[in-house]
Amino acid sequence: MTEKIDCTIIGAGIVGLAVARALALDGREVIVLENQDAIGTVISSRNSEVLHAGIYYPEGSLKGKFCVEGREMIYAYCAERGIGARRCGKLVVATDDSQIPALEDLWAGAKANGVDDIEWLDADQAISLEPALHCVAALLSPSTGILDSHAFMLSLQGEAEDRGAMIAFNSPVVGGRATDQGIALEVGGAEPMGLICANLINCAGLGAQDIALSIEGMADEKVPPLYYAKGSYFFLSGRAPFSRLIYPLPTTASLGMHYTLDMGGQGRFGPDVEWVDEIDYTVDPRRAAGFYQSIRRYWPEIEDGSLRPGYSGIRPKLQAPGEPVRDFVIQGPEIH
Repeated sequence: MTEKIDCTIIGAGIVGLAVARALALDGREVIVLENQDAIGTVISSRNSEVLHAGIYYPEGSLKGKFCVEGREMIYAYCAERGIGARRCGKLVVATDDSQIPALEDLWAGAKANGVDDIEWLDADQAISLEPALHCVAALLSPSTGILDSHAFMLSLQGEAEDRGAMIAFNSPVVGGRATDQGIALEVGGAEPMGLICANLINCAGLGAQDIALSIEGMADEKVPPLYYAKGSYFFLSGRAPFSRLIYPLPTTASLGMHYTLDMGGQGRFGPDVEWVDEIDYTVDPRRAAGFYQSIRRYWPEIEDGSLRPGYSGIRPKLQAPGEPVRDFVIQGPEIH
């Protein structure tokens, strides 16, 4: 049996749920196909739960624009609905004088992106805020925060379903083709079915490229390459040393071995970066040695044995190891 529907979304992570909510609120007919048995079980549940301010992106980039605008929209959304979110602020630190030029570049870029509340702090000013910190200078970002990502996703799901959207769990998309009637999808699972949709939105995260390549009529050369950047997190045993998030200077592949808090006050460090070829969420306890080395640059008093393995996530990267960060790409009807 083949069903026909207006909008099909593949993936029930944060992005897929947000798209489903927006379309449902607009009165569209929506179904979300999710190959797992619950919402947000992959990328959306394996991250730092940080609301970024827009500091790191090139001037004029779409990433910078959407980060600055989006964080205020998320704070407002959470406040209106009682979802846990807190502007705890963060410090981006230079730990020796050689890093000062890079910190200055970051400061200038953030202001160019519209991050108008960022402040330059000397060492004394930064340490007065966080006495356990070691640095020679820092940027204070008051608008950086944390949120309860699961509660956020539950709210998106609830509002989408209240307006008629349907979420089909354990429903993997195994292929499809472009037809005159729309995009015809083959949906697997315990009860395989066919589905024809007028509009298809691919929010499949780590599986997005495979989904795109499985649809006949989609030009393979328009599908960007995919690289897996695995990041592990370690939990801190004992009392949290900082009330704000602490970030070293970013690298080309990550924002550095940073310190974050969750909404319950649990401190954690990570992620590191490990380029992998396969999806594997095992956290190797031996990686703690590299964590201690990196953390001591800004928190010299961390004690050996105070870290325990936490969790890991895999970030889909569009750039290969060592390549510069790529911006979002918007392709319109002239390409598709």
